[in-house]
Amino acid sequence: MENWQKDFWQIMETLADEVERFFLGMTEMVDTFFEFTEELSEQVNNTIATEVDQYLQDIVEPFSDSYWELDNISSESFDPAFPYSVEATKEKNPACIGCKHYHGYAYGGNLLVCGMHPSGVEEITCPDWEKEEFFD
Repeated sequence: MENWQKDFWQIMETLADEVERFFLGMTEMVDTFFEFTEELSEQVNNTIATEVDQYLQDIVEPFSDSYWELDNISSESFDPAFPYSVEATKEKNPACIGCKHYHGYAYGGNLLVCGMHPSGVEEITCPDWEKEEFFD
């Protein structure tokens, strides 16, 4: 009966050693996996993310540059989603200064000067000009 108990404890010892080796191997695999994922995420962040960011900037920049080149308007002074007013000046639409028909609102960056001349007139005077009436 002594042999039987001795064999049993040897089997249990061998089993414990094998289980320990298994978990040590799993720990090494998990550590290797985490190192790999850290390296991969770092590469993605350093290469792909910067390339995508540069690509988007290259696409958006030409549009935004031309959009913000509107006269007398800065990007901080208005929200482009809403219409904003643009005054007639000596440089832009001088024929419209003081005209009651002058609309002067930009919609999505496109100025609507008036109903008769949506883009304004090229001449110094406008044939449809009428004095603006102020109500007191």
